[in-house]
Amino acid sequence: MKQKMRLNGANEVDMVINIGALKDRQYDLVETDIKAVVDAAKGKALTKVIIETCLLTDEEKEKACELAVKAGADFVKTSTGFSTGGATIEDVALMRKTVGPEIGVKASGGVRNLEDAEAVIKAGANRIGASSGVEIVNGETSSSSY
Repeated sequence: MKQKMRLNGANEVDMVINIGALKDRQYDLVETDIKAVVDAAKGKALTKVIIETCLLTDEEKEKACELAVKAGADFVKTSTGFSTGGATIEDVALMRKTVGPEIGVKASGGVRNLEDAEAVIKAGANRIGASSGVEIVNGETSSSSY
């Protein structure tokens, strides 16, 4: 994997946690999965662990973040963009509180204008994933549904 990443110029790797295993409280499985990706990317690429916040309870969000930190991830990320919702202020704040200042928090989805961007940053995000970056920078509001 490292060689393919180098050859293809990857400097970041996104992975989605095993949500079923998390919900079944199979925490060792979730952590092992995250750690395998972190170890494969170590020294070559940042690892972002997507926890898909819209599908989890607050307790599950906290546990997912704790497992990502324990496994050595560089970032936790709110969502993939393929589920029922994106970043919320509450989720970003909970994630930041859980992971502390040592790793990044990426708010992905739901950021449609400058006000949204400023709010997730204030809540603790240090990176934003948005399909409407140009609109946000220009002070406009995106009509995107995500």
